[in-house]
Amino acid sequence: MSESNSSAACMADQNGAVPGEPVKKDENSRRGNWGNQIEFVLTSVGYAVGLGNVWRFPYLCYRNGGGAFMFPYFIMLVFCGIPLFFLELSFGQFTSLGCLGVWKVSPMFKGVGYGMMVVSTYIGIYYNVVICIAFYYFFMSMTNLLPWTYCNNPWNTPDCIGVAGTPRMNATLANVSAVVSGLTEIVNRTKRTSPSEEYWKNYVLNISDGIGNFGEVRLPILGCLAVSWVVVFLCLIRGVKSSGKVVYFTATFPYVVLTILFIRGITLEGATSGIKYYLTPQWEKILDAKVWGDAASQIFYSLGCAWGGLITMASYNKFHNNCFRDSIIISVTNCGTSVYAGFVIFSILGFMANHLGVDVSEVADHGPGLAFVAYPEALTLLPISPLWSLLFFFMLILLGLGTQFCLLETLVTAVVDEIGTDWIIKNKTYVTLGVAIVGFLLGVPLTTQAGIYWLLLMDNYAASFSLVVISCIMCICIMYVYGHKNYFKDVEMMLGFPPPLFFRICWKYVSPFIITFILIFTVIQYKPITYNDYVYPGWSLVIGFAMALSSVICIPVYALFKIAVSEGSTFLERLKNSVKPDPDWGPALQEHRKGRYATQGPESVEVCPLKTELKDEGKEKLKEKETEKKDEIGLTIPGSNGSALNPTPSA
Repeated sequence: MSESNSSAACMADQNGAVPGEPVKKDENSRRGNWGNQIEFVLTSVGYAVGLGNVWRFPYLCYRNGGGAFMFPYFIMLVFCGIPLFFLELSFGQFTSLGCLGVWKVSPMFKGVGYGMMVVSTYIGIYYNVVICIAFYYFFMSMTNLLPWTYCNNPWNTPDCIGVAGTPRMNATLANVSAVVSGLTEIVNRTKRTSPSEEYWKNYVLNISDGIGNFGEVRLPILGCLAVSWVVVFLCLIRGVKSSGKVVYFTATFPYVVLTILFIRGITLEGATSGIKYYLTPQWEKILDAKVWGDAASQIFYSLGCAWGGLITMASYNKFHNNCFRDSIIISVTNCGTSVYAGFVIFSILGFMANHLGVDVSEVADHGPGLAFVAYPEALTLLPISPLWSLLFFFMLILLGLGTQFCLLETLVTAVVDEIGTDWIIKNKTYVTLGVAIVGFLLGVPLTTQAGIYWLLLMDNYAASFSLVVISCIMCICIMYVYGHKNYFKDVEMMLGFPPPLFFRICWKYVSPFIITFILIFTVIQYKPITYNDYVYPGWSLVIGFAMALSSVICIPVYALFKIAVSEGSTFLERLKNSVKPDPDWGPALQEHRKGRYATQGPESVEVCPLKTELKDEGKEKLKEKETEKKDEIGLTIPGSNGSALNPTPSA
C-alpha cells in the first residue's frame, strides 16, 4: 500500500501537480497546457497572420514586380515554409519546452535558441511601435471628419490632391472656369501626393531629414506605445490561459473587416488596373536575387519561422496532438490571408492611380506607410467613414496584438524554462511585466522623428538575413547531428505515424539547400536599403549588419563555450560530448517516456524505480493493474521502439 502511494506521488510529481491532487492524463499541470486545441490553432493563426500580411506582403509585391513575386513566394512556401513550420511545431511539442530548453537535443546548438530570442526581441520592439501607430489612428478616427480627408490642413503642401475633393471646390462647383483652371493646374504638377500620405509624413511622424536627426519624441505616439504594452501585458497576465481566450475574437474579426473593404475596393473606378498590376508578373525581376531573398524572408517573417514563437506555442500542446494537421491549416490560412489582403490594397492603389492619372507603381508609399496611406485614403470614400476607420484600425490592432502576444510569451517562456524553479513558475507574471517594461523603454527611440528610419532598418536587417541562417542551422542540427532517423521515430511516437515522405525529403535536403542558395545569392547581389529618395548613410548600415549578426553570432559563441566546459581530455572528445543529447531530452511527462526513453533521465531511474520495487510484489498483480488501466483509459501500449502495438493506430 505504501509503495502504491509512493508510485502515485511520484507520477504526480512528473506531471508537475501537487502530491495528493488528481492528475489528468497527457496534461502538464505544472507548466500548463492550452485549454483546448482550438485555442492553439487560433493563437497560431493570430501569430502568423499579423501586420506583415497587410503592410509587408503587398509592399514586397509592389517593390518586386507585382505578380512576379508570387512565383518565388509559393516556391518558398511549399519547400521551406510549411516543412519548417511543421518541424518547429513538432520540435516544441515533443519536449514541452521553449526555444532554449528544446536544445537538450544537442546542447552545443543552444546558441540557436539564444539567436531566436534576440530576433524575437528586435521584432517585438519595433512591432509594437507599428501597433501603437494603429492605436493613434484609431483614436484620431473618433471624429465626425477624418483628419486626412482634405488638403486644407496646416500640414498639407501645395502638391496635395484629395480623392474626396476639397470643401472649397465642393462649394464652387458652379464656377466652371475655376474648376477647369484647378484641373489644369493639377495636370501640370509633377509631384502629387494624397492628404493621407501628407498626414502620415508631416503630421503623424513629422519625419526628420535623416536617420541621424532624431528630433523630438512624438508624445502622442509615445503615449500610444505605453497603451499598447499595457494591453499586451494584461492579455498575457496568466500566460496561455488568458491569451488563449482572447484569440477567439482577435483571430477571427479581422476577416470580417477585410471582406468589407474588399467589396468596397473592387467597386471603385480603376480598381481593375490595380489588381492587374498585382497579378501580372514582370518576369525579368525573377532573376533578381533581392526578389528571391524577399520571398524567403517573407515566408519566415509571416509564418514566424526561426522566431522561437512556434516552438514556444507548440510546447503548450498535449503530447499526442496532431501538429502535422495544424501546420498545414495554419500555413495555408496565413498565406491565403496575405494574398487576400493584397487584393484589398491593390484595388485601392488602382483607384488612387486612376484618380491621379499616374501609373500604379507611382502611388502611395513604401513599407508600413502603405497601410497608413492607401487604406486611410480608401476609408474617406466609404459612407460614415469614421466608423469604418475605427473598425479598420481596430482590426490592425488585433492583427498586431496576436503576433505580439507570442513574441512576448516566447521570451518569458524561455526565461522561465531556463530557470525552472517553483518560485519563477509561480511568479511568471513578474517576468512578463519586466519584459514588457524593457520592451517599452527600448521602443522609445522609435517614437522620435527619425523613428521610421530605424524601424525600417531593423525590419530589413534584424528580421531578414538572420532568420534564414537560424532556420538552416536548425535543420542541419536536427537532421544530421541528432539524426534524421531518431527524429522521425520521435515524431512517430508522438503522432502515431511517421512524417510524410515529402517532409522528410524537405527537412533533409530541399529546405537546407534552398535556404543556403538564397543566402549566398542575396549576399552576392546585396543592395543597400533606401526609403523613398533617402539613401541610408554607411554608419547606419553598419548598425544594421551588427543587429543581424548579433543573433547569428550567438550560435558559434555558445558552441565554443559548450565545447570548453564539456567532459573530455581532447578537443574531439569534448566536441562529441557537447553534441550528445542531454539525459533529460525527450517527452516531459513520465507516462510518455516509453521505448528508448524509458530508462533515460535520472528521474525515471532514481525517483520512480517502479520495475525494481514492484518485482517482489508479484508480476501477476502488476499485469492486472495495467490491464484495468488500459481498459479504463483506452491507451495504446507503445513498444520498445516507440511504435504502437495496436495494428490500427488512430491518426
